[in-house]
Amino acid sequence: MPYVNVKVTRNGVTREIKQKIIADITDSLVKHLDKKPEHIHIVIDEIDEDNWGFAGELTTDYRKRT
Repeated sequence: MPYVNVKVTRNGVTREIKQKIIADITDSLVKHLDKKPEHIHIVIDEIDEDNWGFAGELTTDYRKRT
């Protein structure tokens, strides 16, 4: 039973995009691991940009500069 946890920043990720992500990951696991779709669990966590950092800074600060 594969379990996949996808974490993204909360920034315009629509329900439709989430559905496509789930479908793509499911298709990949079916193809490469020979798993049944009904045995695959995918969770998408949306993280506030102020709670996500990299390269020593918050995502909100990085995005303001780019």
